[in-house]
Amino acid sequence: MITVARFSFPYEAHIARAKLECAGLTPFIADEHTINMQWLYSNAMGGVRLQVPEAQAETALEILAEENEAALVEEQGCDTAPCPACHSHNTEYYQFGRRWTFLSIMLLDLPIFPIHDGIKCRDCGQCSKTPPDTDN
Repeated sequence: MITVARFSFPYEAHIARAKLECAGLTPFIADEHTINMQWLYSNAMGGVRLQVPEAQAETALEILAEENEAALVEEQGCDTAPCPACHSHNTEYYQFGRRWTFLSIMLLDLPIFPIHDGIKCRDCGQCSKTPPDTDN
């Protein structure tokens, strides 16, 4: 058996294993139960290992390297908020004030700063706060 990937958490390895099984390969997950019982050992042990027979190693690496995000967005649709600056839908979730809140908790044992939800555009780098839901 050849290790083709390493993961910090077992659920990540199971997702990759399912992807390989769908392609007709026979993957095996090693050290899963040890990491589940003692998750602090994950880095020391090299994480949860995804292994395949030596003859399937190159195919497995090719399958794991595939990027399927565009096909998923095409199939499921895009539900991300557009960037107010460049109107791109290539955005991700972002939290404002998280660092300052963490520092105030560590130094004063009191969360002084509020945390606000927002979005960050991957294209232009602009960060903006999302308006509160008006559905309620």
